[in-house]
Amino acid sequence: MFFAVSMLTNCASGYKEIQLKSINYISKNEDSDIILEYKYDLLDKKYAKKETKRGVKLVAVRITNNSEKDIIFGRDVKLGYVNGHELYVMDNDKVYKTLKQSPASYLWYLLLTPINFYTYETNSYGGQETTSSFPIGLILGPGIAGGNMIASANANKKFKTQMLDYNLNGTVIKSGEIKHGLIGIEADTYEALTLTVQ
Repeated sequence: MFFAVSMLTNCASGYKEIQLKSINYISKNEDSDIILEYKYDLLDKKYAKKETKRGVKLVAVRITNNSEKDIIFGRDVKLGYVNGHELYVMDNDKVYKTLKQSPASYLWYLLLTPINFYTYETNSYGGQETTSSFPIGLILGPGIAGGNMIASANANKKFKTQMLDYNLNGTVIKSGEIKHGLIGIEADTYEALTLTVQ
């Protein structure tokens, strides 16, 4: 029973692409005509569990540059916590490596390979005799392992693509421009963020 439950709960999960331009950004902060809007709690399933386990939060941000000059995220504009604590913005590649699923972890399903399906008949003495066996594990083990490995690899690919496409570190935000991005921060809580213009 325990094995069956663990099989159902440990399957690979898909990656639901984050629609950064249509998110309802509920938190806002402004400094020197630069507006920061952000939202936590973007991931679900395996990715959300990894966020909690690894102490990393993925944050969607929208920065509106209403100033008269171009700015560079990470140099001219930095993020911090409202309470004054320092905020470390992780490299997006490191965020991906920290939160991605591990396709190799599904190889343990190959332990199902030796399982056989037996059929029995009652003999003339009232006892049970094996009449045939079918190596169902040869289908189940590799099938479940392979399916989960493919699903997790595809989900990771979508996640990595989005992390690279919406990398804000070092990005120029021109005057009058709005930029959307994904950042990872080392945090266990959902603390309020603030914007600092250098």
